[in-house]
Amino acid sequence: YLYEFGWHSKGLIGVTEPRRISAITLADRVATERGELSGETVGVSIRFVSKCNPDTTKIKYMTEGILLREMLADPLLTQYGVIMVDEAHERSVLTDTVLGLLKKIARKRPSLKIIISSATVDAELFQEFFNLKKKKDEKDSSVILTVEGRMYPYEVFYSEEPCPDYVKATVATVMKIHRNEQRGDILAFLTGQEEVLKALDLLREHQDASGKDDILILPMYGTLPNTDQLKVFFSAPKGIRKIILATNIAETSVTIPGIVYVIDCGFVKLNWYSADSTTNSLVVVPTSKAAAEQRAGRAGRVRSGKVYRLYTEEEWEKLPDHTPPEMRRTDLCSTVLFLKALGIDNILRFTFPSPPPAKNLLACLETLYALEALDADGSLTTPVGYFLAEMPFNAMLAKMLYNAGEMGCSEEILTIIAMLQMQSVFSKPVSGQASIRARIAKRNFEVAEGDLITLLNVYTAFVDNDRTKEFCGRNFLIYRNLKRAHEIKTQLCSMLERELNIPLLSCNGNVETICRCIVSGFFPYAAYLHHSGVYRTVRGNTELAIHPISCLYTEEQPQWVIFCELMHTTKLFMKDITVIKQEWLTELAPHYYHKITVRDRFN
Repeated sequence: YLYEFGWHSKGLIGVTEPRRISAITLADRVATERGELSGETVGVSIRFVSKCNPDTTKIKYMTEGILLREMLADPLLTQYGVIMVDEAHERSVLTDTVLGLLKKIARKRPSLKIIISSATVDAELFQEFFNLKKKKDEKDSSVILTVEGRMYPYEVFYSEEPCPDYVKATVATVMKIHRNEQRGDILAFLTGQEEVLKALDLLREHQDASGKDDILILPMYGTLPNTDQLKVFFSAPKGIRKIILATNIAETSVTIPGIVYVIDCGFVKLNWYSADSTTNSLVVVPTSKAAAEQRAGRAGRVRSGKVYRLYTEEEWEKLPDHTPPEMRRTDLCSTVLFLKALGIDNILRFTFPSPPPAKNLLACLETLYALEALDADGSLTTPVGYFLAEMPFNAMLAKMLYNAGEMGCSEEILTIIAMLQMQSVFSKPVSGQASIRARIAKRNFEVAEGDLITLLNVYTAFVDNDRTKEFCGRNFLIYRNLKRAHEIKTQLCSMLERELNIPLLSCNGNVETICRCIVSGFFPYAAYLHHSGVYRTVRGNTELAIHPISCLYTEEQPQWVIFCELMHTTKLFMKDITVIKQEWLTELAPHYYHKITVRDRFN
């Protein structure tokens, strides 16, 4: 409609989406309605993929990260006449950063039209945030427009008792619906890739046991390749029911045709930052009422539907109204780097819709100073700081990659970074002989140095065996994830050599060099084995445990480790762990760890 009313005459109409799959599907939908192919009048741009024609594209769908990257070259977004921020209610760090910067741009470019699209009741917050009038008698510079959505009614069913295992309960509910309910596809919400794949295996066991081929089971999660995510939008063959197992990626932004039944596990996985230990952890927490309503709404898009909530009505009443904005609960190192690269030096005074806690920002500034990305004045350093700001992943991974060029192991470190973009590459059958064979297959790749070297071994074997599905099948590896990791590595190699002039060097299997390089980036995430039998962080003294999926989850525990990620379930678990030597901390990060500090912790 904006295009048809001529709003493209003063520049591009840009539309940001929180997820790659949303940008792709919406661009295709709008292009199809115009009788065109995506890439003509309607373009799309996501990380590593762009289908835009500089001569013909007038409407550009993109992820928020792409728009932010464009601001580095064009801070006032002069090529755009309209910017629409879609799904703003999700309140991700990227969304809030885009909103904060658009507010600054609006002061310099009053002609730029900014549209904020939100599915929940955040409208007043956004209106107040963008109201730039300086005097009381001036006209408001922002207004609220309400567009009624067309929804069909849906019934909501609650569990009678609390659910001890929501993954198994999800599978049981799927099979109950399939046996007893009329035709219509099923969408089930779980918290992450591992749960999705576990449920998928359980459902396939049911399918094999029944001897019928009347269901099509599809996963949907963020690190799944775009081509696999797009499969959920195609209709199943006649007589077959489609079952989609999804994370909250399917909550908003996308409408999957044919969904009649929704199953809500009642939980969500969120990032949570601790300023005290300067660590970011993944925490599984109860979902919010707003998010649960978004999930339920998926059942009322094509006809009346049914929603099965795997929690009691009493538990529903106790849920928080909204999920806290990501800006207030996550690591902000990448955000700080980006704003510094734009020339915004006083981060503490930058205007966000929901300002982050000052202690979180200060902790991130300390971490970036320790990574040598900021100098004592808080300015970006050259070349380290600008390199870290350019990288499309977190600051510690970027610093590890920067050092890899000097340490002669950039080939291996690039592989590790690409593999870490996948939540898992190991297939985990949940029962029977297949589960035992999968565990034995995984042991063939595991090494005493830890999970990252294990991932390096997996990738090397995958490439040495011509990247075939057959090799992955024999070794219980997830082919699509290894294929995606290979694509990411290829793209990063090209970017490193072409744009950043970092040489691609191999250390030819020198594991100590690789481990030292890992420490050079992740030294803030160091932990030691306390005499009580638990691990503690060197800085902050936070109590940790090794996650059961780690290859280091054995009786003989290493004394010193570096971890890449924390996950909080029954305990605070370390994931993606590397065994290190104590002295490497003071050798590679003497500015961060004093010898006396490390020695005291050890004793």
